[in-house]
Amino acid sequence: MARRISDGKRCWILPGVLLAVSLREHGLVDPRHEALSVAVLGAEPAVGLVTGAGWGWTSQPWREADGSLRTKGTKATVSVWAGGLAVRAALFGAAALMGIHQGSAALMSALAVMLAVRSGVLMWRVGQMRPAYGGFADGMASQPAWKDLV
Repeated sequence: MARRISDGKRCWILPGVLLAVSLREHGLVDPRHEALSVAVLGAEPAVGLVTGAGWGWTSQPWREADGSLRTKGTKATVSVWAGGLAVRAALFGAAALMGIHQGSAALMSALAVMLAVRSGVLMWRVGQMRPAYGGFADGMASQPAWKDLV
């Protein structure tokens, strides 16, 4: 579903709140498996970084005739999400098999990183776009063909 892209400042609020909450949560590191717990905790944001970058690059942004910005995910976006979810599930399962207790902090930090990176990539891509004048920019329609977005 196509969504409107909000202004550049508002897209950083949710990732900031999620990151702050995740860092304040008690039990961030399992005291029985500190080294492995820190490794898993570091891997979660890394997965979020890759997933967020993939999400931002595979989303299709465009400018409407009125100047508003919209974006829509593509089939590749679904693949990025599925891959990120599979890697995250495998990471969680491996940690559980090693007896590492994981709270929600690792997931929240990964989500914060993913949303922040996606926003950054989209804002960069949108900044590279030319404004739409009357629905066309350099002879090209400001909105991509729907068949390319599905």
